[in-house]
Amino acid sequence: MPAIKYELIKQCKQTGARLGRVHTPHGSFDTPVFMPVGTQATVKGMSPDELKSIEAKIILSNTYHLYMRPGNALVREAGGLHKFMNWDRPILTDSGGFQVFSLSSLRDIKEDGVIFRSHIDGSKHFFTPEKAIEIQNDLGSDIIMCFDECIPYPSEYNYAKEALKRTTRWAKRCREFHKYMETQALFGIVQGGMYNDLRRESALELMELDFPGYSIGGLSVGEPSELMYDILENTVPLLPADKPRYLMGVGSPDYLIEGAIRGIDMFDCVLPTRIGRNGTILTSEGRIIIRDAKYARDYGPMDPKCDCYACKNFSRAYVRHLLKANEVLGIRLTTWHNLRFLINLMKMVRQAIMEDRLGSFRNEFFESFGYKV
Repeated sequence: MPAIKYELIKQCKQTGARLGRVHTPHGSFDTPVFMPVGTQATVKGMSPDELKSIEAKIILSNTYHLYMRPGNALVREAGGLHKFMNWDRPILTDSGGFQVFSLSSLRDIKEDGVIFRSHIDGSKHFFTPEKAIEIQNDLGSDIIMCFDECIPYPSEYNYAKEALKRTTRWAKRCREFHKYMETQALFGIVQGGMYNDLRRESALELMELDFPGYSIGGLSVGEPSELMYDILENTVPLLPADKPRYLMGVGSPDYLIEGAIRGIDMFDCVLPTRIGRNGTILTSEGRIIIRDAKYARDYGPMDPKCDCYACKNFSRAYVRHLLKANEVLGIRLTTWHNLRFLINLMKMVRQAIMEDRLGSFRNEFFESFGYKV
């Protein structure tokens, strides 16, 4: 039996978006879903209980960073990632590929894998598809990723084709090496740059390997939004309808809604925590830079329509004061709110799908948030 099961609940008559549920060894979660990113076995600024209070059902951790420190062997000795970080709900880990390939001048791509130097101390390491799976096996996450080759935007056609072919070869090696299909679901990653024919080729090749889920990588890397939407519209329909679809590294409100309309089930991004640490918050009326002087005497909540702890208990003026004073509580409160905002947004998306009105919801949200409708 596979480690996870996707259950289709409803399709929106207005858009075709789908409402579903993914069942894992550590519980189930409804989709479309936004997954907070806990890069180093923690979502920055948030405790597990606080994440539960904002209805986070699944979080993501990073294979590369946990391999670097504290080391996958230590996490295995601690009983796996769930026990190590005291999180009893589902966890997804990426393969580390994006981080390894983003090292640019510090790495060397070979057919067997990638030689790279640590961003921490410059030490030399070698990641192979088998190594990426071994690390994730030790971490014990519920959903794990194949090791793939991430290419920059823009990339030439021939380079994109070569990278997708290598990604397919590596996916086969990951599939053969992974021994825990009953407890860990291994997802293939569709690559192919910004070329629809290559995306199709990648998807069809990966589907032959019969993964329990499929990710779409290499998007939201600087390309125009219209190009990303076009790639999704041509790629997602190729993927199996009875398995989850995960769009990697995407988390802005517009991308979440547009991705859901195009059939995506799972999203993740560091955006809410990163911009929160820089003093920017997501609200029902758009982005606000709460550090700005105009909020110094604003005694209303960060977002009057938000039900999170931060909005129910503190004012914009207070949060601004904390940020200006470099108090840790300030970035905890902005992080808390931003994560709740996106998790609640996806809750509203799911409700709109259930009621066959996601297209109308999109237009209403975009107008309120300040996006072009």
